[in-house]
Amino acid sequence: MDGIASMQIQNLNSLVDTVRHEIIERYRPGEDDPHLRILQAAHIEDDEYFSHMIQDDISAIVRDIRAAHKSDSGSAPPTTIAEELKQDLKDVANFKGSPLEKQAAHYCKRLGINYNKLSDVEFRQLVHILEKSKFFKSYVSQRKKRK
Repeated sequence: MDGIASMQIQNLNSLVDTVRHEIIERYRPGEDDPHLRILQAAHIEDDEYFSHMIQDDISAIVRDIRAAHKSDSGSAPPTTIAEELKQDLKDVANFKGSPLEKQAAHYCKRLGINYNKLSDVEFRQLVHILEKSKFFKSYVSQRKKRK
């Protein structure tokens, strides 16, 4: 802001221009010479430089803010619902039991209920409640007695 950076950018651009003109005078390269194109591209515009510097600062600030609020209750979970559902379906597919038990285990998993801790009475109540859903498939219970 005090002009020092702008002055240094102008000095660098002048140096690049001097070298470029010296190359042109000494070697007389064509307009499409790759070395001249590189020197032309090396020119720095003040506005672009400062915009880039500010953008880098803003990006770092945003990363820090996101990291600081990653575990807030209003933040997005680390996995998507689609990933969770895919994992749940995979777990249920590997579940040993009848189709009714698999489906009940799936609903328990989605609701955060430990299926293995359900008593037989709780299981029957759960099935009775889930039967009211249009998404629940009706099966004949083949659940084995628990130990």
